Amino acid sequence: MSFCRGTVALLLLAAVTPASCPVQAQQAKPVGFPDGPGRDVLLGRCFQCHGDGMWRDHRQDKRGWEAVLYRMVGRGALWSEDEINTMAGYLATAYGRPASAAK
Repeated sequence: MSFCRGTVALLLLAAVTPASCPVQAQQAKPVGFPDGPGRDVLLGRCFQCHGDGMWRDHRQDKRGWEAVLYRMVGRGALWSEDEINTMAGYLATAYGRPASAAK
């Protein structure tokens, strides 16, 4: 009888653990995202899969960010062109190239 209880407990733990992991990842609060048009769209779309460290080292202009976002669409993201334009504009402003690095 103890074998059955142990097996049931293990199965319940295995069933609950994967379901709770994405919820925990989504509850993490992003760091370093200044207020601005497009911030909420970005946080609502990208943080379903990515953490806040994704943007810290990438410095691109709007066109570069659009390329990144369209690549995510190619991988299954379901975003409209307006959402991509809004997110790329926000990222270019918040995480664009420094003025000295712009060409």
